[in-house]
Amino acid sequence: MTANEMSFILLTPHPTTPHPSLWRVEARVRRRGARLVLDYRIEGDPSGLLLPAPSEPHRTDGLWRHTCCEAFLAVDGQPGYYEFNFSPSTAWACYRFTGYRAGMNPAVANPSPRINSWIHPDRFELQAIVHLDGLPAGAARRLAVATVVEARDGGLSYWALRHPSGPPDFHHPDGFALQLGSSAA
Repeated sequence: MTANEMSFILLTPHPTTPHPSLWRVEARVRRRGARLVLDYRIEGDPSGLLLPAPSEPHRTDGLWRHTCCEAFLAVDGQPGYYEFNFSPSTAWACYRFTGYRAGMNPAVANPSPRINSWIHPDRFELQAIVHLDGLPAGAARRLAVATVVEARDGGLSYWALRHPSGPPDFHHPDGFALQLGSSAA
């Protein structure tokens, strides 16, 4: 699946973490020159979701412990990958891994990702814009998109394009199912 210009794609919940307030979770990825535009739609009853309060944009760790939209980017032929976390609060994080769940270090995101979110009667939406400048170049990049959704009761639900067998694991290579071309869209 190529992600230069795509429609929304359906994410599925991990079988061990269903969420009764959610009906559907979707993501869309668009390439705009050196920018990656990620749109997430979480459909259902927003009153059943626990969303972090809005704040000034800033980098912070541990966003995946609460409602958070995520993207993982790998360059074909190069070891490691990047993880991006986007909170409804506008907090964000970016990490570089040298291998599967190995060698995690904060990565530079310059400029910082731009995050906007909206609450509607039947859905929550988040858009994140990431600048790819400064990340390793490559002929092809693979991408995984996912969300962590926190319920008001504190339970977490994990949604992804693909889930490996076993517990939820957004880092697993099988999740990098989208191909992001190198040309501008």
